[in-house]
Amino acid sequence: MVASTSARPRPKVLGLTDAAAARVREVMASKPDAVALKIGIKKGGCAGMEYTISWADSVGKYDEVVEDKGVKVVIDPSAVLYLLGTEMDWKVEKLSAQFVFNNPNQKSACGCGESVNLVPADKSEIGSQPGA
Repeated sequence: MVASTSARPRPKVLGLTDAAAARVREVMASKPDAVALKIGIKKGGCAGMEYTISWADSVGKYDEVVEDKGVKVVIDPSAVLYLLGTEMDWKVEKLSAQFVFNNPNQKSACGCGESVNLVPADKSEIGSQPGA
């Protein structure tokens, strides 16, 4: 019996809603020298972690590139396991407008909504990757 050399498909790290994709297009139009928005996480806030959004002037060697609904988003490599399966949305409410992350790896959030408690996804969910 010959072992299969094909790896199973990798799960999507991040998907965007139509509203999020439209907002990414808008903000990218205001910064034509940027190649994408870069999504990451950092330690901070009362729940332990915060999402970060910044401009990407280039794509790093280990960055994860997500193209969805006609826009490109770059994921910081240290955030991939924390964002696996996340949906990014754009919410407009009476007094605020912001990107919202519907993240299956989020276990809790602080009362003000600025920070979250995230656990990394199981590495087995990523599957075999050449060169990994």
